[in-house]
Amino acid sequence: MSDTPTMYRATVPVLQRALRNLANVLEKGRAHAEARKIDPAVLLGCRLAPDMFALTRQVQIAADIAKAGAARLAGHEVPAFEDNETTFEELQARIGRTLELIAGIPAAAYDGAAEREVSIKMRGNPVTFTGQQYWEYFVIPNVFFHATTAYAILRHNGVELGKSDFLGMP
Repeated sequence: MSDTPTMYRATVPVLQRALRNLANVLEKGRAHAEARKIDPAVLLGCRLAPDMFALTRQVQIAADIAKAGAARLAGHEVPAFEDNETTFEELQARIGRTLELIAGIPAAAYDGAAEREVSIKMRGNPVTFTGQQYWEYFVIPNVFFHATTAYAILRHNGVELGKSDFLGMP
């Protein structure tokens, strides 16, 4: 195998690790709420600023961008998930479904993905990228923005989290 990273190797492990680490962060949030007798809905509804999405939506978006990124780069249709999670367990299930979807795409489907045209709508306007641009300038920043924000919401609310929780172990 060449030393040049394929889009599969650049994409799939990064998304899987980000989502697994997000799942671990959520588990610590759930355990924190349980140990301190806090209604989990309180943490799930928290946000960092009034004009930002709450924790639940941050997790939904991180999962959505990850599944859409993997699917589009592989040339597949993006499956829709309903945004109806109201518990930590339901958010974990959403992350699990996303991980299954990503794992189910064969590596060969990413052949040519760097040059593949990817068109999405942003604020109602069509935007077209190469696969490489889409990955570097849209997918990665968005997945990590929303995963980081979910981490920050929980950390701000007293959940004992550290950098290693966000980064995970290799």
